[in-house]
Amino acid sequence: MNEDEQDWNFPFEEPLHEVFPQLHSAQNAWMAQIDSLTVPDRKTHELIRLVVTVGIRNPEGVRRHARLAREVGASWEEILGSIMLTVPGHGLLPAVAAIPHARRGYEEALEAEQE
Repeated sequence: MNEDEQDWNFPFEEPLHEVFPQLHSAQNAWMAQIDSLTVPDRKTHELIRLVVTVGIRNPEGVRRHARLAREVGASWEEILGSIMLTVPGHGLLPAVAAIPHARRGYEEALEAEQE
């Protein structure tokens, strides 16, 4: 696959790769190591990453990790409960703002299961 056909997972990847291809490659290798951790289990891993994206107010990250959490067995209640656990540290607004994005990701995973 050449660079013109590259399928990027995140919007920042293509411009990063264009300017700093080696940095992009190193970042991908580092993230692959994070993703390969066997503890905690994959569902907990995705729920943790979900709540972090709520805290940093990253709606696309919320959507992505809600979808991935559903794909590895998280229920909507577990996803919603995880989001609400962010309220003491980050406030009500980021949690409430994250809910529709999480719902969209959760439903994307359900749709993929039904296909």
